Amino acid sequence: MPLGLIALAIGGFGIGLTEFVIMGLLPEVAADFGVTEAAAGWLISGYALAVVVGALGLTAATTRLPRKPVLTGLLVLFIAGNAISAMAPTYELMMTGRIIAALCHGAFFGIGSVVAAGLVAPEKAAGAIAIMFTGLTAANVLGVPFGTFLGQEFGWRSTFWAISAIGVIALVGIATLVPNLRTDGPAPSLRRELTAFRSGQVWLSLTVTVLGFGGMFGAFTYIAYTLTEVSGFASSAVPWLLVLFGAGLVVGNWIGGRLADRSIDGTLLGFISALLVVLVLFAWLAPNPVATIVLLTAMGGFGFGTVPALQSRVMRYADGAPTLASGANIAAFNLGNALGAWTGGLTIAAGLGYTSPIWVGAIITAAALVVMVIAAANARRHPRADAAGPARLDTSSTAASAA
Repeated sequence: MPLGLIALAIGGFGIGLTEFVIMGLLPEVAADFGVTEAAAGWLISGYALAVVVGALGLTAATTRLPRKPVLTGLLVLFIAGNAISAMAPTYELMMTGRIIAALCHGAFFGIGSVVAAGLVAPEKAAGAIAIMFTGLTAANVLGVPFGTFLGQEFGWRSTFWAISAIGVIALVGIATLVPNLRTDGPAPSLRRELTAFRSGQVWLSLTVTVLGFGGMFGAFTYIAYTLTEVSGFASSAVPWLLVLFGAGLVVGNWIGGRLADRSIDGTLLGFISALLVVLVLFAWLAPNPVATIVLLTAMGGFGFGTVPALQSRVMRYADGAPTLASGANIAAFNLGNALGAWTGGLTIAAGLGYTSPIWVGAIITAAALVVMVIAAANARRHPRADAAGPARLDTSSTAASAA
């Protein structure tokens, strides 16, 4: 395994930690700045919106630049944003730091996916992407509990200093371990990258990403209420239950990456179908604590197991211009998060109970399955569109064989 993949995974770990650890520190942050919990929650929402902007804007702006320097530059931005958050004397400056850090999120994973695929043989591209995203899943399993503990013991600012240090480690790792992939073929350009969006399969893949993740996060966003108010767990048990969810993410990501190297569409059809079944069972059996533990873990596994395949599929159909399409898919993940959270919140506000977001998640996931069936059928009817396969993930990164 190329050591550059480990450096990319460390970067993913730090970025994932930045996104998720704030959820466990909101009370401390709100108290420190003297704002309401709702205002503190905007530190999460503002981050998500900035991810979408960065995923599209920064990726497009850096299209002509070599990818390794772009990745190191994004990490410098990430370190600066977290350092600003750690030192912020006011809520407004804290929000500024969050937005700066978020801008690099989508572009890092979008460009990093292309770089990861270029570090290995074409038939191992999805597995390489899964390794990079392992950092994101590990942030949920290990980083968030540790970061929350650190913030509660030594103040929430200490957590953001620790994240800044992780960013420095990732920066050094990428600078020393990721090779400068040679350019072969047409020079990268924004116009060329935009041609990826002529493909109907790219748009179908992005739609599956929005709906697939929207379904899972529709259920997950309000999972603490489900666990305590429906399943009967004590609030002190919630962090440990979320560790199980995170463990499911890690296992699902690994298995999904291995299977996607064999069949992208088959993996997506299987995992999305399984996620739909899990969500229906979860909504039905949530009052049973044992069933809840099993289904919560399975939800994480099948939900995140789609990530390597979704990212690989968008890149596959991007017609040799995968960078912007890859960034757009990262934006689609975050749009799915927002969609799931919004629809789940509507059902709770309507008085439909704390299992209603899970039912909504199941409905959204069913829609994702329908779109995926259409996409797979279209790919079978037009096999030449798929003939490019993983080998065309990045025609400007043919140093893969040398790596």
